[in-house]
Amino acid sequence: MIIVLRPSASEKDIRVLTAKIRALGLSPHVSRGKERTVIPVIGDERVLAAVPLLSYPFVEKVLPVLAPYKLVSREFHPRTTVVRTRGLAVGEKRIALIAGPCSVENEAMIVRIAKAVKRAGATGLRGGAFKPRSSPYSFQGLGEEGLRYLAAARDATGLAVVTEVLDTRHVELVARYADVLQIGARNMQNFELLKEAGMSGKPVLLKRGLSATLKEFLQAAEYVVSRGNDQVMLCERGIRAIEDFTRNTFDLNALPVLRELTHLPLVADPSQATGKWSWVHPMSLAAVAAGADALIVEVHDRPEEARSDGEQSIVPARFAALVRAVRRVARAVGRTA
Repeated sequence: MIIVLRPSASEKDIRVLTAKIRALGLSPHVSRGKERTVIPVIGDERVLAAVPLLSYPFVEKVLPVLAPYKLVSREFHPRTTVVRTRGLAVGEKRIALIAGPCSVENEAMIVRIAKAVKRAGATGLRGGAFKPRSSPYSFQGLGEEGLRYLAAARDATGLAVVTEVLDTRHVELVARYADVLQIGARNMQNFELLKEAGMSGKPVLLKRGLSATLKEFLQAAEYVVSRGNDQVMLCERGIRAIEDFTRNTFDLNALPVLRELTHLPLVADPSQATGKWSWVHPMSLAAVAAGADALIVEVHDRPEEARSDGEQSIVPARFAALVRAVRRVARAVGRTA
């Protein structure tokens, strides 16, 4: 339920109303706009329905929130949330660029690539220290050693570190090194992990599950936000469909749909979506045109030697060319990069 206050409502009026809501065991979230203050309320709306809210002279109207994902819905928060950490800002007019290798392999390699993507225009560094692999015999990542290398790359470049956390037992450890906790597609509905990430104090990049509907995706985000953390980014990275020529099917439809449904900023991952380096460039441009606030791209300077996902990684020179093209498309749709 959303309570819309009149422009004349005072701070005292707001305190009186929020105290009443809390006394009923519900949670008010005050959102002050330029012309109106609105108070979305979370909890059993049947309790609040028994209260004659319109009897308060400073209450203009009361609206139901129909979506099951209340905290992340645009009904709840009309303005797009901006996620900020270090030099990375996602949700502004400017398209944010996050780039780096699939896996951290050694310190020299991650520092070298971090410097290259920083020169090209990236403000975030991606890289996996813990890797969820389909085969138990594939490279699983360097663990804390990899996290230390990512921190070294951040020290050398100032880039915000985005890295995946796989397990509730690792949240505290990863949060100690990372600026953004990534929840991968396979863990999108790992609800205990979502709760822990929500309580970590770090921004979260949540990837859409392999077969998840948008409703399920938003409800997963609700788990994070319900723990008091609204610094959440939603990442479209392709879903499983009948086509198997590409790694996944890049659901570009999701971007404009999510823009209407949620205030959370949107990230697109064309590397995971396509699975081949030559398709990353055109799908990046398509994602920006469709409404992505950021791109997360796999970049490796020696993809033929990469320990994971070399076939979908672009070399730094191609990333620099991609950034130049993204800037042109961004200007065409009224944004910058």
